Amino acid sequence: MADEKETAEAPKKSNKMMMIVIAVVMVALGGGGAGAFFMLRGDSAEAAAPKKGIVTAAESTITVNLADGHYLKLGFAIQQTEESGDHAIDLSEAYQLVIDEYTGRTVAELSTAEGRAKIKAELLADLIKTYTVDDVKEVMDIYYTSFVTQ
Repeated sequence: MADEKETAEAPKKSNKMMMIVIAVVMVALGGGGAGAFFMLRGDSAEAAAPKKGIVTAAESTITVNLADGHYLKLGFAIQQTEESGDHAIDLSEAYQLVIDEYTGRTVAELSTAEGRAKIKAELLADLIKTYTVDDVKEVMDIYYTSFVTQ
């Protein structure tokens, strides 16, 4: 009778040990896979981010008609990407985009930081789209050198 109990307990012990081994292997594989994912993802994210190139400043400020008889006097510069090369881009289209984006806006929209940031983000998206040539993004940011409402 004692021999039957010992033989019945022996398989339970080896099954428990086998489960522990499988769990350790699964954790090791999962950890290695997650580590590889984050390491590879970090490399591709860095490669995808554009690097700063030259800054092209608008030669003069522009005056835009706002709503209710107000005006905006605006100067800006374009931060180009390194991929765009060492030549300054033609800002003719940028002037037009700035005029289109700001014409008819209210002074109230432009008087808050949130309002200015929202309009700037919309303008930047248009600039990036316009100045992307053959899948090369030439523009990465816009800086305001003057911003006066009246």
